[in-house]
Amino acid sequence: MLDIKTLENWLWEAACKIRGPVDAPKYKDYILPLVFLKRLSDVFDEEIEKLAQEYGDKKTAEELIEEDHSLVWFYIPKNSRWSEVFKQSTRLGEFLTDAVRAIARENPKLQGVIDIRDFNETAAGQRIISDELLKSLIDVLNRHKIGLKDAEPDILGRAYEYLLRKFAEGSGQSAGEFYTPKEVAILMANMLDPKEGELVYDPCLGSGGLLIKIFLKFKEKYGEDEKIKPLQFFGQEVLHGTYAMARMNSFIHKMESEIALGDTMNKPAFKNKDGSLMKFDIVVANPMWNQNIFKQSTYETDTFNRFVYGFPPNSSADWGWVQHMFASLKDKGRMAVVLDTGAVSRGSGNEGSSRERDIRKAFVENDLVEAVLLMPENLFYNTTSAGIILVINKDKKHKDKVLMINASKLFEKGRPKNFLPDAAIKQISDIYLNFTEKKGISKIVTKEELVKNDYNLSPSRYVSTNGEDTTLPLDEAVVLLKEAKEEQQKADTKLKEVLEQLGFEIE
Repeated sequence: MLDIKTLENWLWEAACKIRGPVDAPKYKDYILPLVFLKRLSDVFDEEIEKLAQEYGDKKTAEELIEEDHSLVWFYIPKNSRWSEVFKQSTRLGEFLTDAVRAIARENPKLQGVIDIRDFNETAAGQRIISDELLKSLIDVLNRHKIGLKDAEPDILGRAYEYLLRKFAEGSGQSAGEFYTPKEVAILMANMLDPKEGELVYDPCLGSGGLLIKIFLKFKEKYGEDEKIKPLQFFGQEVLHGTYAMARMNSFIHKMESEIALGDTMNKPAFKNKDGSLMKFDIVVANPMWNQNIFKQSTYETDTFNRFVYGFPPNSSADWGWVQHMFASLKDKGRMAVVLDTGAVSRGSGNEGSSRERDIRKAFVENDLVEAVLLMPENLFYNTTSAGIILVINKDKKHKDKVLMINASKLFEKGRPKNFLPDAAIKQISDIYLNFTEKKGISKIVTKEELVKNDYNLSPSRYVSTNGEDTTLPLDEAVVLLKEAKEEQQKADTKLKEVLEQLGFEIE
């Protein structure tokens, strides 16, 4: 099997072949579709070999496949197979583009997935990647087989993670680029503990990493037992390229999934026949933190009854996402969402109204918050800030209690990012699943304590670690300032209306 170090060295060499013509953050947009093409082709070759052993020779196997495409996972036309791509030496960009489009025509499921990249595209009249550089890239990718016998299904996710980590720390701050580190996704899968036959949903899917880790956790738990009813996966993603990556990931893992393209907040894709939101057993997400792209009308004119606990401020959609996820839960469903640390504390202890605090209050008063986990700093690729995992459960076992976990010190130094080691993932998972207190890491907090602290859900307030920095992070301060300005503008408008009604002239 292709080990992770070999994979990373291989991808690094591949990326070096297109350095210069392509901005580093876009390397993955060219490399990953080719890795996907090679995976499909290598698996197809394995299937031909298997049928050849069964029917006596390769020619018979190929004839059978030509007559009945259902004998293979995906049918790959002759000129689209990796062996033919590798042999091509002229007009390679055109050949590659035709190859992926032919695969999409033969396999409708892959339309808009494998054929998203035009390898012959130009900018200002010049090819973005020349045939010579494409040939160099293909020569490198040809060095390893990545069929079922050679590479784990998670190869595409691993490749995506590596390329993003290696090249995209800067681009991570661009619109929509937000990747959940592998160990955070594994931790969330452990905490949600999927059970047979459950429906799992991610409303801001990204490349599908959270769903895939839940799928892998399920396989680890139940094995390949065909009597066990499989999970069903659903996800929605607004960016077309990332949506395509999620579908590639889903196909490679052979998951039962339905993935939609579109804006979840304004046009949720998964609905019942009566137009109401579809409900799921597990909802999981890592939305972009503190999004300020949604208008108030998104919340105020919502027809799905999602924002019953209040409208989030323009400065941060965090609690808009939480409420969408909550509205998508079955009666006994559970959810975990990664948020900025400020989402669980902003507004608490301040005079006056705070929309985020008021929404938190509603969730606490309705006894829906099961746990809040503070993660270490510098885990995520687009920020050095620590994040939190908020767990909401409609079927809480421990009524009027919330488990606070401060895992801020449970990390190891990495380059360029910190990471959660396996031992920390196990320790945190065990603490959560057993709902236990551990000195310096976790504490069970009563609803009364949360009320006394004005619905502040920050674990560091209840579980302190030595020498903890209490300085307000800059991004949290900016959100608070924006929210204060928003409230001031509303108050000024209201005051002006009142004064005008009293007969005062206001300039």
